[in-house]
Amino acid sequence: MSAAAAAGTWKLGDLEVNRIGYGALRLTGNGMMGNSGGTPIDRHAAVELLHSAFEQGVNHIDTAAFYFSPLRSANELINRALSTWHGDVVVVTKVGPARDPSGEWIYAVRPEQLRGQVEENLRQLGRDCLDVVNLRAGGPASIAEHFGALAELRDAGLIRHLGLSAVRPEQVTEAQTIAPVVCVQNSYGLDWRRADESGLVDLCGEQGIAFVPFFAVSGLRREAAAGQEQDARVHSVARAHNATPAQIRLAWTLHRGPHVLAIPGTTNPAHLAENITSGSLRLTEEELALLDKPDESTA
Repeated sequence: MSAAAAAGTWKLGDLEVNRIGYGALRLTGNGMMGNSGGTPIDRHAAVELLHSAFEQGVNHIDTAAFYFSPLRSANELINRALSTWHGDVVVVTKVGPARDPSGEWIYAVRPEQLRGQVEENLRQLGRDCLDVVNLRAGGPASIAEHFGALAELRDAGLIRHLGLSAVRPEQVTEAQTIAPVVCVQNSYGLDWRRADESGLVDLCGEQGIAFVPFFAVSGLRREAAAGQEQDARVHSVARAHNATPAQIRLAWTLHRGPHVLAIPGTTNPAHLAENITSGSLRLTEEELALLDKPDESTA
């Protein structure tokens, strides 16, 4: 069994993946969406890192065409890595927001604009069909027209499966009336449980939809790298398992349900291995209860 398979598997439609995956944002460099700051990762090192992830059983990568910096594109690095890899890897990308070559944000206000974003992902990834495309919503409005446009592209053979990102429960329900939703990506972690409060995590489980948290390790720091762990609860559990705080945060997330996946990102090979092996950690009921209590160390 590979390291990434230790947490089990889940199906994105007909595509079975290990529950521990990889988020490609950090491949572009440091800073917000890789747009500023930091030294870009060496291309050869990036390909080696991705191959190392694949060798450890990672077969699910999260990316987007807007994950780029002046010198690096996550999609193009993934394309290069997959061109010399012979195993099956499911690539999940997202559309809705986009960035022009200068890095300025543009949004698909009209549903028909999504086709250009899908085609850009196809070009960058070197694919004729995208495995999974998530519509990133980010607001309370109806997503029917935009999701319907993606459903048409799926019917045309450009997309295999559809998902959602940054959505509310009612938007998942709305989308399900148009086409099957195989995954939902929302911000979620030990310190950010809005998806629990809204019932979104449970809704996904009830409907057989993968729930894929982002920022599960960095939490409120969002795109920034995780800072020094301040949570006494996490430190306590980490000591008991001879694990890192990041591993405990990932393990807590995976314990939320068999339909919950993880897509931690890093450019550090040692951290990559730690993230992947976090799926083998088994937290006790007492440890889970401790992590669910308020952190008294910051009170």
